[in-house]
Amino acid sequence: MDLGSDFNLPSANLNLDVQLIDGVRMHLRAYLSSQHHEETWVKGGHIQMDKLDFIKPGFLEGIMQYTTITIGLDEFNYGDSHFRRTDNARAIFNPFVGNYIMDAFSTEAFGEVTLQNNGWLAVVGLTNGKLNQKVVVTDQTDNKPSFYGKLGFDKQLKEDLRVRLTGSVYTNQGTTSGTWLYGGDRAGSRYYNVMHTQPDVDGNTQGGEFEGRYNPRFKKLTAIQINPFVKFKGLEFFGIYELASGNNETQAPTADTEGSFTQLAAELVYRFGESERFYVVGRYNTVTGKTVESASDDLEINRFNIGGGWFLSKNIVMKLEYVNQEYTGNAWGGRFAGAQFDGFNVEAAISF
Repeated sequence: MDLGSDFNLPSANLNLDVQLIDGVRMHLRAYLSSQHHEETWVKGGHIQMDKLDFIKPGFLEGIMQYTTITIGLDEFNYGDSHFRRTDNARAIFNPFVGNYIMDAFSTEAFGEVTLQNNGWLAVVGLTNGKLNQKVVVTDQTDNKPSFYGKLGFDKQLKEDLRVRLTGSVYTNQGTTSGTWLYGGDRAGSRYYNVMHTQPDVDGNTQGGEFEGRYNPRFKKLTAIQINPFVKFKGLEFFGIYELASGNNETQAPTADTEGSFTQLAAELVYRFGESERFYVVGRYNTVTGKTVESASDDLEINRFNIGGGWFLSKNIVMKLEYVNQEYTGNAWGGRFAGAQFDGFNVEAAISF
């Protein structure tokens, strides 16, 4: 498709954050408008408990001063990249316009426990591995739970130096659950209409609302993500090393085993001005791998972003970004063979 310069449909979220009782709060987020769903619908919600005084005053107080329990159907805490991503209209935490190529984000029925003490943190959690919830089963149903965890260290070492390093793991060994880690976002990509084809002789086109991303779609998935973060004065670095491996044995068209993909990302932000209201930023993101082990060539996607932004206030930001993405290697076919897109995006976001 030929793309011109114009406005996309604005995104909008509505959050409900409620303090229910002392130490117990509720969060619910609705997408009022998004690329994928123009109508309003609920993204997810959860209850968070930092105290158990509803059982009896002071119950497990010595443990709960370090512990948070979260239960719901919502975004779960695998990796650190989901903290910096744009969640539909919540773009205030992302210095860029787009998210990562392999966008580790999903909303599933989950429960997790987080421990924090003197900069050290640990997360252990469980989900049902499903984006779309249902109780119906068939002869092909192979639902299994997803297990995930995170270990890390995060501390303000000096007034102008913060250091964070985390490692996360996610695994699901069912063939009909756990396939949504890189396909759980239902809002849509920020790069509207890229990689869409012109209608063929029958009027059919290819392309959807999630173009620019890549989902390996492994049936049995194990993923790890390592995230370093350093902020020294106005200079900020965030990185991703991620390995997603499949373990399912396929039978069609021939017997084979699912492959693996590696994602690397490095972004550098320099914030300056009064209260660091301005910033310039650059990111390099690449994904390389095979859908099955026997594939002779790798699939490879490379993306480069550069841009900047201006915080008019702590809850109003204006961004400008240039993106260039290329699909390289001989393994790509169809509309992705030798494909490339590039261009500028200007985005404004309000969050309060």
